[in-house]
Amino acid sequence: MAQNIYDNPDFFFGYSQLPRQVKGLHGAPEWPAIRALLPSIAGKRVVDLGCGFGWASRWMRERGAISVLGLDLSENMISRAKADTSDAAITYRIADLETLSLPEAAFDLAYSVLTLHYIRDFDRLVSMVHRSLVPGAEFVFTIEHPIFMAATHPHWMEDEDGRKTWPVNRYAIEGERQTDWFVKGVVKYHRTIGTTLNALIRAGFTIKAVEEFAPSLEQIRENPDLEEEIERPMMLIVSSRR
Repeated sequence: MAQNIYDNPDFFFGYSQLPRQVKGLHGAPEWPAIRALLPSIAGKRVVDLGCGFGWASRWMRERGAISVLGLDLSENMISRAKADTSDAAITYRIADLETLSLPEAAFDLAYSVLTLHYIRDFDRLVSMVHRSLVPGAEFVFTIEHPIFMAATHPHWMEDEDGRKTWPVNRYAIEGERQTDWFVKGVVKYHRTIGTTLNALIRAGFTIKAVEEFAPSLEQIRENPDLEEEIERPMMLIVSSRR
């Protein structure tokens, strides 16, 4: 079973204060980049893996999805998503993605944001998602970038000239990493970019696009705090087709 850190009260309180949780999709600087990789949503049956508060699930319905299944391990997340949603075509369910089984050929789009780096057995999940999609369907997801995750102590270092450097440690050694984020001992699973993409290829997916997200100059002008994000990629965005 995956670590259910989002039901830890201290973690959930801190997480709920993040701009992307207060403002929704508009609070996520990578959202325009994700949107550019999404197919037309109209008429599609969507599964949202790690749906959180349901921001994307509701957006999918607004764009014409005929149904959305939102799955999350956290009872806190699912309770909030249900409270914020009044749409019979969206179903939310508590589910552990480590053991999840979806029906075959049941969906036209699988979507996941900042969730799959919590999954130990990525190969199993990807193969299961592939079976759950109809031919021609797409799987679009984001994860923490492996360079971002590889830091043993994830924080900026500055040299004598004030230039920032992000540490990268044991990049080629994959597996469990623990970090302190709101609480101590948050468990994630580091995989290289190659391992991530090759898992998709082995499962039968065709890679359509890979983006290593960095904020635009316009985004930095609007929010100067984003400037440090051009120093190293924080997020990997992958679009693939069954």
